[in-house]
Amino acid sequence: MNKGIFITVEGPEGAGKTTVIHMLAQRLEAEGYRVLHTREPGGIEIAEQIRSVILDKENTKMDARTEALLYAAARRQHLVEKVIPALEKDYIVLCDRFIDSSLAYQGYARGLGMDEVYMINRFAIKDMMPHLTLYFDIEPELGLERINKHNEREINRLDLEDLKFHQLVREGYIKLMDLYPERIYKIDASQLIDDVCAEAEGKLKEIIQKKEIRKP
Repeated sequence: MNKGIFITVEGPEGAGKTTVIHMLAQRLEAEGYRVLHTREPGGIEIAEQIRSVILDKENTKMDARTEALLYAAARRQHLVEKVIPALEKDYIVLCDRFIDSSLAYQGYARGLGMDEVYMINRFAIKDMMPHLTLYFDIEPELGLERINKHNEREINRLDLEDLKFHQLVREGYIKLMDLYPERIYKIDASQLIDDVCAEAEGKLKEIIQKKEIRKP
């Protein structure tokens, strides 16, 4: 029985997820909580190797179903090797992307179908769903503009997709909010980063109190 809290952060490219997760992890750790900050695809050696294949800019021939299956494989290994063990030790797990990314990107934007991609991932994760998902919403044009200005950020294969693809990704996320309103909380990511972090922290504190997570 997992005793920690599993929090995922989602959003289109350039929404500021990674920056805010770092800030949240630092604030919670400063307050004495056990925190695991990780990402998908990646977080462990096997999943990072899969990540390098998925996001390699040279892999332009990758089939959409291949892409979906690779994400699910990386997700499974990451869960069993890193996320679940941390939850069993009462950690607050902050994960940059999870199943909703696959549903929005491959299921909706790639046109594979959300139900089909969900079934692939259901096999991978079983019943392991986040307690809370923070969705950072941003217009694709603004998100891509941020990426282009951020010289230190890695530019991956998904960043090279056209604007229409990124618009579809956002549409997919909006549909997911309608499907899972009790789990997904929307935050306006066009705000100043400190404001985004403050809102995310406030929502996170609500679930920490609800789950009665104690400091070690």
